[in-house]
Amino acid sequence: MEGGMAEKQSSYTYWVRETKGDAAPLPVPRKLTSEDISKQAQPATMGSVWNQAGTWEEKNLNSWANRRIKELLSSVSFESYNGKAAIEEVTKCSGDAFLIVVRNKKRVGYTYELTLKFKGEWVIESNKEKIKGHLDISEFSFGELNDLKMETRISSEASAEAKAQIFKELQLFLEPIRKKLAEFEQELKDR
Repeated sequence: MEGGMAEKQSSYTYWVRETKGDAAPLPVPRKLTSEDISKQAQPATMGSVWNQAGTWEEKNLNSWANRRIKELLSSVSFESYNGKAAIEEVTKCSGDAFLIVVRNKKRVGYTYELTLKFKGEWVIESNKEKIKGHLDISEFSFGELNDLKMETRISSEASAEAKAQIFKELQLFLEPIRKKLAEFEQELKDR
């Protein structure tokens, strides 16, 4: 090695396109037409246009959910051997419903509390008696309908024994309410 440092050869190589007569010509750029764009495969993404990556998006569905729960439950009724009752009004419908898109997967959920006003007619000691009251359904969430619990309040002048019978029969209300809420859950999943 004369005079100090020897020249190092680089180990990095790259291809250089030489333009000789036999080389293929470079492609000429052209503007895409709307027909060209429509033929391109669109990625299957969920959520909003701005969230094409599907990273995280949360949508509040409270307005739709409150309206839909009230619509579904206002048609609930049942009949037993001694009486019949129907939901007159949903007086309390509070909670949250939401749709979340995370990593391009959709998830829905809700948590609600309900109070349902009902009226009915029961045969108590051979007399028909009109009754009114409220059904309180404490906090319940998505996927927990099998655990649904209900408290009953009756505003009637019936005897304690008659009220006990009515309370017992009013538990039959739980199954048609559960079915309507299952319908709500399915509609929420399909959104």
